[in-house]
Amino acid sequence: MTADFTTSPAQEIKRKIFVTTALPYANGKFHLGHMMEYIQADIWVRFQRMRGHEVHWVCADDTHGAPIMIAAEKAGKSPQDFVAEIAATRKEYLDGFHLSIDNWHSTDSPENVELAQDIYRKLRDFVRDGKPASFIERRSVEQFYDPVKGMFLPDRYIKGECPKCGTKDQYGDSCENCSAVYAPTDLKNPYSVLSGATPEMRSSEHFFFRLSDPQCVEFLREWTEGLDRHGKKRLQSEIIAKTKEWLGEDGKMGDWDISRDAPYFGIPLPDAPGKYFYVWLDAPVGYLASLKNYFDTGKAAKNGEPRSFEEFLKAEDTEQIHFIGKDIVYFHVLFWPAMLKYSGYKTPDNVNVHGFITVGGEKMSKSRGTGIDPLTYLKIGMNPEWLRYYIAAKLNSHVEDIDFTAEDFMARVNSDLIGKFVNIASRTAGFVHKHFAGELSPLAAETATISHAMVGAKASEVAALYESREFGKATRLIMDMADAVNLFYDTAKPWEMAKLAATDPQARFALLTTCSVVLESFRQLAILLTPIMPTLSTRAFEFLGVRQQCWSDITSSLPAQHVIHPYKHLMSRVEEKQLDELFGLLPDGTDKSAKTQPAQKGAASGTTSKKSAAPAPQPDATAKSGEFISIDDFAKVDLRIAKIVNAEHVEGSDKLLRLTLDVGEVDTLGQPRLRNVFSGIKSAYAPENLIGQFTVLVANLAPRKMKFGVSDGMVLAASAKDGNNAAGLYLLNPHTGATAGMKVT
Repeated sequence: MTADFTTSPAQEIKRKIFVTTALPYANGKFHLGHMMEYIQADIWVRFQRMRGHEVHWVCADDTHGAPIMIAAEKAGKSPQDFVAEIAATRKEYLDGFHLSIDNWHSTDSPENVELAQDIYRKLRDFVRDGKPASFIERRSVEQFYDPVKGMFLPDRYIKGECPKCGTKDQYGDSCENCSAVYAPTDLKNPYSVLSGATPEMRSSEHFFFRLSDPQCVEFLREWTEGLDRHGKKRLQSEIIAKTKEWLGEDGKMGDWDISRDAPYFGIPLPDAPGKYFYVWLDAPVGYLASLKNYFDTGKAAKNGEPRSFEEFLKAEDTEQIHFIGKDIVYFHVLFWPAMLKYSGYKTPDNVNVHGFITVGGEKMSKSRGTGIDPLTYLKIGMNPEWLRYYIAAKLNSHVEDIDFTAEDFMARVNSDLIGKFVNIASRTAGFVHKHFAGELSPLAAETATISHAMVGAKASEVAALYESREFGKATRLIMDMADAVNLFYDTAKPWEMAKLAATDPQARFALLTTCSVVLESFRQLAILLTPIMPTLSTRAFEFLGVRQQCWSDITSSLPAQHVIHPYKHLMSRVEEKQLDELFGLLPDGTDKSAKTQPAQKGAASGTTSKKSAAPAPQPDATAKSGEFISIDDFAKVDLRIAKIVNAEHVEGSDKLLRLTLDVGEVDTLGQPRLRNVFSGIKSAYAPENLIGQFTVLVANLAPRKMKFGVSDGMVLAASAKDGNNAAGLYLLNPHTGATAGMKVT
């Protein structure tokens, strides 16, 4: 049966849903990528709950593996104490960003030991057609051993060249460049990450899950390309294409090594002393362990019918939904469903995969200044729902990266949430209280009809977008409706009616009707925004004097002569100084990490604000005594010829152009490595006129963090006020014949 998500909740069959988000590894704090995933899941979960469905959302810390063991050893702590300290920090993030997770647990728990070992035993003892057909096989394997550390090396502690594409410094299990999956022994020129030593080959007995079993391969083909209970693909098209590539036409899958040798922090195999489950076996089992803990402790009863963990998980109508990032797809769409299938557990209904979040077009990195700390965001007083809305406005149902830029963030939040949504209430409430003591129209049905035409009629369309995780489209549609309400207000001109209200009964009635229609529309918009903005919507409902609204309330209306409360500020605007503080910028717009670098007029790393642009020297300026540099000083500056392969405007900046430069550099695969540089030459050059030109780049400046992204170098320009160039900027051009990468000497 296919569920109709466009119908009213009363017409829907009540769903029972078990939701998970990827377990964060317990060796560090949350970053912005974690918040994006949790916010995405939270919006979807809140929407389902508003529709009246039973939803249980659980998560846990992923605590096992060699990295935890080694990090704890370096910190002089036991692994248990190490992960407990990390776990203690989680609540501040979860509460701070209004994440409605029902249960947070740990993979280092009795429940996870019980379930992981149970799954293993059932895979080991599997019977097919009355005959033993175990999915577990023991093999002696040649494994890398670190002679300095005295231990077998986990895959992630061996690096070398990818056997498929040749990329250097790749881990021992998969290549970040070409996504190839392989054994660590396949690496070329391997070395130990722990000691740098060349590892030795030694034999060890390992345990394998037989993914190569033809029945398993056939199941995975059907499952990855199949439909869920609602008649929709359980995986996104991009993920299906990837699974076809992994499974291959010949159906040959490699078996999965699920064991590790002591010393190892993990769950012991029940029938092999000194052997432990590889962390990627017990980590996803942590989903079930957290759910079991949630039911066994009685917490689940508040969100649904009283029942046991076993009853809930075995129920035919229970849906299992995962939200994960694209970097862990292999484990979740091959290993995980196969493990569950052949151990008798429910397989996932959907695995929803998202891309990464970048900052100014750059991958998040503390060293390059493109990391945003969620706790810093909260501690400097930034509204968590600003970030929730901004991320929602960027997300869709595909596996696409989304980009965070300060200017776009400020513009979108201030324009949509303040300028459109909050503006509706703030501009209307005063008239209602001044002229009608807060009381709305007695003609509730008439006002509801008008507001329904602007907002309520499109609620089913918004619901379908929420259901399919098309949050960006949902926010655009909601803001289109907010625009329609504001246009209705502006066209009616209540400020003119108010001037006549004291003496003209007709104007008074029109004023009351207009304000009532607008506030009823505001209520409906608040309902539609609730999954994204739960706190703002709650404040809106309090202002309107109504209880917390659910999705079905979209079809109701404010009663006749309903009294609203006096208006109180619902949300403030994003201020530029807050973003400066978030990005670690000084008040004058310069980067704390580069405050010894003077800003250069027309340079990539300058001109972020009037304050940061250094005054240009006069054209006739000459060096004075003590201002000379030596040839050795000059030799430190690496000047290179750069070809401008692309140029574009920077949204939100009236000074900068974003230049993509070819400086003759190549990556490890021999492909061109292009540089991203911001330059304050917008007033002098149209970007399309720069493409294909050559210029001069200071190539050895440290990458500069800016609110627009990272600028990797500085192009040179002369500065002079004259009649030929109103902007007074002249980009340096080399003589014809110069090529990208040439050194300027």
